[in-house]
Amino acid sequence: MRRGFWPRMALLLAILAPLAFLSACQKPKSEQVRPVKIADGEVEPAEWGKAYPIEYDLWKKTAEATLAGKSKFKRGFDADRITYDKLSEFPYMALLFNGWGFGVEYNEPRGHAYMLKDQVDVDPSRVAAGGVCLTCKTPYAQKLEREKGLDYYMKPWDEVRHMIPEKHRELGLSCIDCHDNKDMSLKISRGFTLVKALENIGVDPAKLTHQEMRSIVCAQCHVTYNIRKDENKKSVGIYFPWQGSKWENISVENIIKQIRSDPSVGEWTQKVTGFKMPFMRHPEFEMFSYNSVHWKAGAACADCHMPYTKVGASKVSDHRVMSPIKNDMKACIQCHPESAEWLRGQVTAIQDRTASLMLRSGYATATVAKLFEKVHALQAAGKNIDKDLYDKAKDYYMEAFFRSLYVGAENSVGFHNPTEAMRILGDSTAFAMKAESLLRQALAKAGVDVPIVVNLELKKYLNERGKKKLNFQKGVVIEDPYGVQGKLLKVSLE
Repeated sequence: MRRGFWPRMALLLAILAPLAFLSACQKPKSEQVRPVKIADGEVEPAEWGKAYPIEYDLWKKTAEATLAGKSKFKRGFDADRITYDKLSEFPYMALLFNGWGFGVEYNEPRGHAYMLKDQVDVDPSRVAAGGVCLTCKTPYAQKLEREKGLDYYMKPWDEVRHMIPEKHRELGLSCIDCHDNKDMSLKISRGFTLVKALENIGVDPAKLTHQEMRSIVCAQCHVTYNIRKDENKKSVGIYFPWQGSKWENISVENIIKQIRSDPSVGEWTQKVTGFKMPFMRHPEFEMFSYNSVHWKAGAACADCHMPYTKVGASKVSDHRVMSPIKNDMKACIQCHPESAEWLRGQVTAIQDRTASLMLRSGYATATVAKLFEKVHALQAAGKNIDKDLYDKAKDYYMEAFFRSLYVGAENSVGFHNPTEAMRILGDSTAFAMKAESLLRQALAKAGVDVPIVVNLELKKYLNERGKKKLNFQKGVVIEDPYGVQGKLLKVSLE
C-alpha cells in the first residue's frame, strides 16, 4: 500500500461525513404529483384536486370563517356564520335603495365558496331579474347562456339554477372558472361578458400578458355590470358599461354617461323619488385599474389576494382568496419593508376616511331624495314647481347618487384607489349640495317652507325590509363611528 493513502482517506471521510449528516437531516422532497388528465368541461373541483392537491386544499378553505375581527370594515363572517348587514352600517342606503332588492337585504360578502349559496339564502327580491343573476355565481354560466339563449336571461332564477346538475347547485367559484384544463394557464371563461367588454375598449384578449391576466380573470366578476330589459321588464342581456372608456381609464364619469344614456338598463324604480334607475355593482377592477398606485407599480389582483405561500416543500399561489388584512398582511410585506402592524394602520386610516366621506355623500344624497319626494307630493296636489330648477336638480341628483353608489359598492372601502375614492365622494357631495340648493329654491318659489334639517325617516326604511327587518327604538341616532377630524354626523331615526 502506498504511503499517504490512509491520511488521504481520513481527510476524505472527514469531508464527506458532515455532508452525509446534512443530507440525512434535510426534508425529503415532496412526492411528485402523478399526471392526471382533466377532462374538457370538468367542473368538479375534486377532479382537479387529484392533480393539484395543495391548491385544492387551499381553495376549500374559502368555506371557512374569514378571520372576523381582523378587518374593521370587510368583516366577512365569524365562526358562528354570522353575516354583517351593510344597511345597518350605512342606513342612508336603506332609503336610497328602497324599492330595490338591495334595500331589503345587503350583506357584506363572504368567501368564494358561498357565491351561489348566498344567493340561495338571500331574500328572493335579490334574484328577481332571473337566470341572469347566476352569471358570476356558477361555473355553468357560459354553458347555460350558450345553450339556453334568452331563456338563460329571463326565466326565473330558481328554474335556471335547477338546470345545473344537482350536486353543483350551491357550488361557487371552481377551477374551471380561471384555468385551462390542458396546461393550467389562465383563461377567460365568461366570453359573453368580459370578452365583449374588452373589445369595446380596444383590447385584444389574446394579447394580454400573464400579469394582466392575473387581474383580468378576477375582472370576469369583480366589475360593475348592467342587465338589459325588454318592454315587459324581462332580462334579455348583460354587459359591462365600458363603452367610451379605454384600458387603464375606465372612469366613473364614462360609466355614468353610458348607463344614463341607455334606457334598456332602467332596472328598478327608486321608491322615494319615483325615478327609474340603472344600478352599479362591485366595480373593483374599474377602480383598481384607474391610475391607482398599486396598478401603476405593476401589481395584479392575485399578487395581493393570492400571494405565494409555502405548504411543506412546495411554493404555491394561495387559493384561499382573501383580503391581505385577514392574511396578516403577508402579501404586503413581500414588497413593503414596514411592519405588518404599521401597514394595517395605513389601510385602516384610508378606509376610515373613505367611510366618513361615504356617510357624508350618502346622507347628502338621501336628503335630496326626500326633497324630491316632497316636490312630487306637491305636484300631485296641483302645485306648480319651476321646471328648469327641477330638471337641473334631477341631473345633479343622479350624478351624486351614482358616485355615492359606486364607492359604496366597491369592496375595498377605498383602498384599491384612495385618491380616486376621495375624488368621487367629494364630487358626489358637491352634486348633492347643488341639487339640494336648487330644490330649496324651487320649493321657496312655490311658497313652501323647508326645514333646515330634513327628516330622512330612516327608521321607516330600515324596518320596511321584508323578512329580515331591524327594529330600531324610538329616539336612537346613527352616529358617524369613524369620526374623521373629530366631527360626528348625527342622523335622527325619528
